[in-house]
Amino acid sequence: MKKYLILPAVFFLSFLSVQAKQKPSSKPNVVIIYVDDLGYGDVGYNGAIGVKTPNVDRLAKEGLVFTDAHTSDATCSPSRFSLLTGEYAFREHIHVLPGNVPLKIKPGSATLASVFKDAGYRTAVIGKWHLGLGDDKLNWNGPIKPGPLEIGFDYSFLIPATADRVPCVFVENHHVVGLNPGDSLKVSYRKKIGNDPTGKDHPEYLRMKAYPGQGHNNTIVNGVGRIGYMSGGHTARWVDELFPDILTTKAEQFITRNKDKPFFLYFAFSDIHVPRLPNPRFLGKSTMGNRGDAIAQMDWCTGQIIKTLKDLGLAKNTLVIFSSDNGPVLNDGYEDRAVELLGKHRPWGPFSGGKYSILEAGTRVPFITWWPSMIKPGVSHALISQVDLVASFAALAGTKLRPEDAPDSYNILPVLLGQRKKGRENLVESARTQALRSGNWKYISPHAGPPLYKAVNIKSGLSMEPQLYNLNNDPGEQHNLAGDDPIKVEKMKSVLDKIKKDGYSRPGYGK
Repeated sequence: MKKYLILPAVFFLSFLSVQAKQKPSSKPNVVIIYVDDLGYGDVGYNGAIGVKTPNVDRLAKEGLVFTDAHTSDATCSPSRFSLLTGEYAFREHIHVLPGNVPLKIKPGSATLASVFKDAGYRTAVIGKWHLGLGDDKLNWNGPIKPGPLEIGFDYSFLIPATADRVPCVFVENHHVVGLNPGDSLKVSYRKKIGNDPTGKDHPEYLRMKAYPGQGHNNTIVNGVGRIGYMSGGHTARWVDELFPDILTTKAEQFITRNKDKPFFLYFAFSDIHVPRLPNPRFLGKSTMGNRGDAIAQMDWCTGQIIKTLKDLGLAKNTLVIFSSDNGPVLNDGYEDRAVELLGKHRPWGPFSGGKYSILEAGTRVPFITWWPSMIKPGVSHALISQVDLVASFAALAGTKLRPEDAPDSYNILPVLLGQRKKGRENLVESARTQALRSGNWKYISPHAGPPLYKAVNIKSGLSMEPQLYNLNNDPGEQHNLAGDDPIKVEKMKSVLDKIKKDGYSRPGYGK
């Protein structure tokens, strides 16, 4: 990479000084534990009711809890794109992707993985991907590339898209796992292919009924109708209930193999995304049915990762980040009684909205940094975004970014380590429209759309009128103050418009 030093010299010297006192190695390991659809209030330390998350709560108690941390978007593909590239996903028009689109991250561009790889780390992604694979001529029966290995990962074991989308197979590095060459795998999102029954035509084969109109009634795999069609690949098809054991074991194996060298692991859950089919040993672990049991399952997996680090003597020299890709959703595709069994539990915490929504619960998510030898336990109210991890980890690893890399990523490493209290001046949230956070103020750009996404019963936050909220007094975004303070509305609109127009927001970008 070209020379562009993200880490300021003064902070770098200070950081090395702190390292010397704590005596970790010069290159700490980094693990990102990334949950799917986990809401701000879905964890015990944020008030979860009906499910216990002791392992996550222990991370929170021993680490630094962030109360104002955000994904870039209220849906999964865009937030994952931003996490890995340091770029707001709306710039590349990234939306929720089908399971058979080409790779959306251009090989050669900077990613979290390439940042660490350039610094001599071993890198891996294990779990949900949902950023496209291959090119326009993708053949699932041959080498599947470009993919994670072409953008900086040394190893990958993937759920290609989401658990409710075809293809329902694992992809390890460049190949489908367990594929029989005589049973060719094909995938289509346009028309039915092959002779496998669909949920629409054979509901009697289903063990989980799909909500009408949400598309979860195509090819049946493991007794569940999926979005899209697939044929063949029968020996390679997954069993959803085995996800926690398969994925966690892969993560543990990667950590163990690389215990004597610095490593970066991006561990991306399928939980608690639909279809929620927890392993039988987690059934009944909550009072909320499958959704709550999936949270308990996620917590166990998190505990296993931390246990592995501790058992191998790696905990003191490993930075762990625990977070989610967007806010919560209950009735998203399948009738699993998530709404009926919710009780007093509030997945969205004190906020409004959820997955798909521009309101605060769409992007404000649990976020913990844990590094026993470096991070003091506590709570941070700093405003931060996951888009900042590329620049921040470039600083941590001592990697030099090119001027054209990570256009929206700020180096907030001192904030992540608890060495500085103030986070970003502002950040952008996206969900069909864009919103600007600046301190406790939030401005939402006008955009046409329904006020309520009826299929999932989530307020969209969309309006043809500008919206302005003071989250300090009104975290639920109930009182639009745009008419009371037109000057602030115009000022925040101007900042947001400039960020969108310029194509970047990182200080020093392009220089």
